[in-house]
Amino acid sequence: MTGGHAGARKVGRYALYGEIASGGMATVYFGRLLGPSGFARTVAIKRLHPQFAKDPEFSTMFLDEARLAARIKHPNVVPILDVIFEGGELLLVMDYVHGESLARVLKNLERERSRPPLRIVSGVVASALHGLHAAHEAVDERGAPLGIVHRDVSPQNVLVGADGTTRVLDFGVAKAMGRAQVTREGELKGKYAYMAPEQIRSGSTVDRRVDVFAAAIVLWEMLAVRRLFNGDSELAIIAQVTMNEIPPLKQIGVEVPPELEAVVMRGLSRDPAHRFQTAREMAMALETAVPPAPAWEVGEWLAQVAPDGITRRAREVQAIENASMSDADVPPLSSLDGSVEAGSVAAAMRSSQVSGIAVSHRPQAVALPRSVVVIAAAVLVAALGGAALLWLDRGREEQATGIQPVTPTVTATTANTPAKPPEPTVAPTPPETSAATTSTPVATTTTTAATPRPTAKGAATATTTSGKTAPRADGCSPPYTIDAKGIRRIKPECL
Repeated sequence: MTGGHAGARKVGRYALYGEIASGGMATVYFGRLLGPSGFARTVAIKRLHPQFAKDPEFSTMFLDEARLAARIKHPNVVPILDVIFEGGELLLVMDYVHGESLARVLKNLERERSRPPLRIVSGVVASALHGLHAAHEAVDERGAPLGIVHRDVSPQNVLVGADGTTRVLDFGVAKAMGRAQVTREGELKGKYAYMAPEQIRSGSTVDRRVDVFAAAIVLWEMLAVRRLFNGDSELAIIAQVTMNEIPPLKQIGVEVPPELEAVVMRGLSRDPAHRFQTAREMAMALETAVPPAPAWEVGEWLAQVAPDGITRRAREVQAIENASMSDADVPPLSSLDGSVEAGSVAAAMRSSQVSGIAVSHRPQAVALPRSVVVIAAAVLVAALGGAALLWLDRGREEQATGIQPVTPTVTATTANTPAKPPEPTVAPTPPETSAATTSTPVATTTTTAATPRPTAKGAATATTTSGKTAPRADGCSPPYTIDAKGIRRIKPECL
């Protein structure tokens, strides 16, 4: 690993931060996907312990199984985003789920000596079963079944999200683990307390019904808030799983509806033929026995039973996402535009970084050639001059017809605010008009719609002392001619 962010280590395009959890074969870290242009995303990165990463046989099987598991697409399954085997490191990159593992939730409940509501139990376990069914039904690119079996369904691999959604994780890891160790040592290791009897006896020759058995163990433990199979040694646990009687919930003092008890005991049948044949079948039976709580209710319950873990991780994620990015993390702009220094762009991106996405709010000014500026100015002057001529032309035409031009005024009004009285409007007097020519102000009230011109009868006109419109002596009344096509042509001498 190489250093990157302060307090972080980098592998490829990922930065590893603080530890989330640690187990016998791997440690899970907070991580950040560092993409181009300052893009970043919070992820969870499972880093296998060095002894596994250095085993070529295990590494190959692990990568194969992880690629298969990446085909699972379901809201109740934590998706695999990437698999990395680089520099002796074996990493599994997953979506970060803000929540708590069911194992820690059960520990909190056991410490508080409380049990979850049956609706919550039904919602959590049924959601996990739906996720398992999606994995069991996954197909490859050609539509052929992948035959994925989790093999390690346990409270540690069930995440209850703060959003109330339950998700299953770590598909394929147990299969790779079992294959490697059976081949190398001739013995099977794993979480015996959550294995089906046929899984312990036959090792790798299993089907989806071993996941159904393990899910039934999780259901039993959520209702009882204690371990079902527990012993001082692996042999003691194996004996309980394969031979000892499985105690009904009523026998240990846990009162549940008979329909729910029947679901639990059928799922725990040692004969695979007598179990639910699919995870979906068991989920439907569970939901019928106890209607599940909606996601929002599960989320509120989680916040009550595991507040410390949820709050602590939220602070850690916020600290990671707010961490400043160094210039080395920002790709040089020379790859995009060699005329701008990469350091200045990096600083601008850092100043506007929000949730790991850096965006520059102030684009740099573009210098235009002098010739372009001169041409643009000339075009603007010409356009303004033409508009002025049309305005003068319109004023003179209206003088000739005896109509007073009115300058429309747009007044914004509301339903509760009276309109402001309009300002008196004075018609402009062309420069060539004699000093005796005046204009009488006309008061008009206008709205956002165009105001119609007043008729000649009600309008004031510019007049001389004799009451007639003053003609121009220079032949510029009107200052245009009309050609054969009806187009007005400004007289050159009137310009």
